[in-house]
Amino acid sequence: MSQLSHFDEQGASRMVDVGTKEVTFRLARAESFVQMQPNTLTRILDQQVAKGDVFEVARLAGIMATKRTADLIPLCHPLGIDGVDLVLRAVDATTVKIEATVRVHGRTGVEMEALTAVTVAGLTIYDMCKSIDRTMTLGPTRLLEKMGGKSGHFLVT
Repeated sequence: MSQLSHFDEQGASRMVDVGTKEVTFRLARAESFVQMQPNTLTRILDQQVAKGDVFEVARLAGIMATKRTADLIPLCHPLGIDGVDLVLRAVDATTVKIEATVRVHGRTGVEMEALTAVTVAGLTIYDMCKSIDRTMTLGPTRLLEKMGGKSGHFLVT
C-alpha cells in the first residue's frame, strides 16, 4: 500500500505531508458537461428560468466550491487559491460545457479544486432547471491540464 501516497504501510488513510515541498505556481483545468432538452437550454440562454440567471449562479457555485474542496474531499489540503475562472457555454442545442481554471502558488496541485468547480457548477444547473427538465444528465467530467510540481505538465490532447 505504500505506493499510494494517501495510505501508510499498514493501509491507514493519511493526509500527505507537503511541508517540505517547494512552493511553485500550479494550475489545473477541468471540464464537465450538462445535457438537456433543447427547450431547457433555450430558456437558460434567454434567461427565462424562474430561479434566475442559471449560468451566473452556476459560475458562483463553482467558485465557492473551489474554495471549499478540502471540506468536501477528506484528504485534500486547504489551499489559498490565487484565482478561479469558470466558463459556461452552449456547445450545441442540448449541451452546456463548463470549464474551470484554478491557479495557486503552493506545495500541492489544484486538480481536485478544478474538478470540484465544474461538478458543482453542473449540479447547480441541474438544481435550477430540474423543475422543467428531469432528463438532464451530467458528465463526462475530466481533468484537461495540470502544471506545476515535480510530476510536470499534463495536457489532454
